[in-house]
Amino acid sequence: MGGKILTGPDQEIADPSPVPTIKLFSHKPFRNFFWARGLSSFSYQIGAVAVGWQVYALTNSAFDLGLVGLVQFIPMALLVFVAGHAADRFDRKRVVQACQWVEGLTALLLAWGNFAGWLHVGVLFAAVAVFGAARAFESPAAGALLTGVVPEGLLQKGTALSTSASQVATICGPALGGLAYAVTPGFPFALMAAFWLIAGLLNGAIRLDRPVVAKEPPTLSAVFDGVRFVRCNPTILGTISLDLFAVLLGGATALLPIYARDILHTGPWGLGVLRGAPAVGALLMSVALVRHSINQRVGLRMLQAVALFGAATVVFSLSHFIALSILALAVMGAADMVSVVIRLSLVQLATPDDMRGRVGAVNYLFVNASNQLGEFESGMTAALFGAVPAALLGGVGTIIVALLWMKLFPAIRKLERLE
Repeated sequence: MGGKILTGPDQEIADPSPVPTIKLFSHKPFRNFFWARGLSSFSYQIGAVAVGWQVYALTNSAFDLGLVGLVQFIPMALLVFVAGHAADRFDRKRVVQACQWVEGLTALLLAWGNFAGWLHVGVLFAAVAVFGAARAFESPAAGALLTGVVPEGLLQKGTALSTSASQVATICGPALGGLAYAVTPGFPFALMAAFWLIAGLLNGAIRLDRPVVAKEPPTLSAVFDGVRFVRCNPTILGTISLDLFAVLLGGATALLPIYARDILHTGPWGLGVLRGAPAVGALLMSVALVRHSINQRVGLRMLQAVALFGAATVVFSLSHFIALSILALAVMGAADMVSVVIRLSLVQLATPDDMRGRVGAVNYLFVNASNQLGEFESGMTAALFGAVPAALLGGVGTIIVALLWMKLFPAIRKLERLE
């Protein structure tokens, strides 16, 4: 992707040679990437339900259930910078393929353990740690690989389309996992194994003109070059940190069980609809962005999308009607999708190809840390002040962050075009 970075109204970021959107799916490398990403995302979502349910079934311990997220996060946080360097040093499709096959074989082990009757909770936790470590390597490599599989001038559309695969998995994956577990506890793990192994085959079949293999030796300094690059690039620093603080403050979705039962007075079905609403909004927006890319004032649009996310959070926090709450959550998902697509496209285009893995690792760590800490912040604030004030403060805080970033990072505000 040989583009130029745009910082003002008279500059352009990429060679604007318009290509029909349909060419994305007629382009075999992107098609393989899209289906591989979708299958991998489905496996994660199925696993989130199956692992959590089985850990609780085996232990009857809420503490052990809470440990699942921690066991997955720790290896990811420890390995993510090494993983980013691996994405820049080795063939990215092979890194992604290796991760998916490791995940698939681990899921196959869990399926075998269930069918054979020897599975215990220690094996589940070990598998979760493997999933976390593998995902630390897979995500930066897959993010950097995207620029190599998208035709010239279509990165924003490609990002939106590939992200839509994850949104479909977010909506349908948990239901599929629950149905599979209801058949037999080993069935969801068998599905995960099949999806990951097929995804690995699809990634292995991707043909790139210039696979990236960096020449620099694997030094400690090289591992952390992504952090230095982000710190010295105001546009990327502002973009990534905007997402960090917006998600950190806007973690109202962690309070959905409280809202469903105590404020909206609905049951498990209503909670399920509320949880699915942001993903539905995000999916609809991703379809819109595939058809109609944001081609002007993209930096301002990203900031406005974050502010809209905060405003929708405020509406949700004050709503006592389930229909309005669902609508507000869907708007939150749609606004977040606009911000995500612009952020991912901007970070990829503004980063040299031999640095994309390491910069992607920084972005991945920021996003996951903000998700974890955002839920913690919402829970603690709700415990101190109540659910409604906690969600309201988060929404107002997100709006304030968007306005502050307009002032602190004028280069983002003045950014005109991506492609």
